[in-house]
Amino acid sequence: MRYSGEVGKRRLRVVALGLLMSVAVVAPATAVPPPPPNPSDGEIADAGAEVDANVGAIGALINQVAEVDDRLRQLDDEVASKREEVNKALVDLQNARAAADAAAAAVDTSQRELSAAGTRVDDARRNFDQFATQAYTRPAAQSVVSYLTAATPSSAIDQAELLNLVSKNQQQVLDSLRRAQIDKGNKNSGARRAKADADTAAGVAEQKQSDAQAAVTRVTTALQQQTVQRDDLRRQRQDTQGRLDRARVNVAGLQDQRDAYQAWDEQRRAEEAAVRAAAAAAAARAAADQDARDRAAALNANRRPHTQLESSAPPKQSSPSPSEPSVTGSAAVETVVDRAMAQLGVTYAWGGGDEDGPTLGIRDGGVADRHGDYKKVGFDCSGLMVYAFAGIGVSLPHYSGYQYNAGTRVPVDDRARGDMLFWGANGSQHVALYLGKGKMLEAPESGDVVKVSPVREGGIMPYAVRIVS
Repeated sequence: MRYSGEVGKRRLRVVALGLLMSVAVVAPATAVPPPPPNPSDGEIADAGAEVDANVGAIGALINQVAEVDDRLRQLDDEVASKREEVNKALVDLQNARAAADAAAAAVDTSQRELSAAGTRVDDARRNFDQFATQAYTRPAAQSVVSYLTAATPSSAIDQAELLNLVSKNQQQVLDSLRRAQIDKGNKNSGARRAKADADTAAGVAEQKQSDAQAAVTRVTTALQQQTVQRDDLRRQRQDTQGRLDRARVNVAGLQDQRDAYQAWDEQRRAEEAAVRAAAAAAAARAAADQDARDRAAALNANRRPHTQLESSAPPKQSSPSPSEPSVTGSAAVETVVDRAMAQLGVTYAWGGGDEDGPTLGIRDGGVADRHGDYKKVGFDCSGLMVYAFAGIGVSLPHYSGYQYNAGTRVPVDDRARGDMLFWGANGSQHVALYLGKGKMLEAPESGDVVKVSPVREGGIMPYAVRIVS
């Protein structure tokens, strides 16, 4: 590039900023997917230690739960036994109460019988006394006196014997009634003692029932407390088991991430090696293709430099630059690809690149300047296409929007190796060379290098541009 004085240089910078804003800058991409997480050895070790800790905690909790479960079984058995003791005490209490009731009834019966016996004795004594009194104090035809005043001694004796017999009979009846009264009294005393004993037994049975019920309450309370402890331990075990499961998943996940990262890294290394090998082979072929270099040089000789903005005399060879390829077919496609692949790793420089190779970039007053593109020798996206297609005699404008109209448009889904792919309205943002199998070669953006990337489908234009087939 040549400038006419300092004014010309300033004019170049100002005009370049306006004319070259259409050069595409896009985010870089790699030939393999983005790397998966790669956990460190320390993270994996810490996760394993967490698993070990949780295993130990669960083991201890399992033992504690087992001990409490055994205690619960003992308490269950004890509760069942105590409840049966209550049943026994209730039966004994009811039997004792029934015996006390029977004893009370016997006392009542004996008391009534004793009272009736006394009444009969009293009645008999009164009858006897009345009989005696009538016999001696109230003479009458049927009285004892009438017998004592009998006409003859024999009659008097008979009457006396009769009186004596009646008297003895009355005395015997009275004695029998007195003995019955004594017997009833003895029975009454026995019934009272039996009632006292029954009352005592009922009191003892009631106390036993109360004691048994209190024992059930105590054991039941202990059982409830042990159940709460067991349930709490089981919750702790469940929580710890959950932590263990999560820790195991975490370990497995970290290990899976490590495996995935290593697989990705192997893929990356293999693909980078393949790209380097392909680039080396392409560079060798491009270096040996003198015809392609001559065609490119001829095109460059007939053009003003891309960054030359001031007016100047045209080049000596002013014949029109060819826009149709001088070679065709698959050989032409491979020539284009080889020239582009030979630039793999070359620095991105905004505005850089022509038919002969990388050139100094230019200032943009922004991103490119911050990356120092104006001091770097390299390519931008459209400059790389200029260089690649110059090898088959095709002169492309150094602007992706014009390149979008440079050849035959084909649906982007029908793209083939050697086609150009575009992004942005009318291809104004970015251009890349399609290599096939979902890969493309591009000069992505300031701070990056020429590289192989997966085709980005987002924002891609509906048509690819085919220069040669």
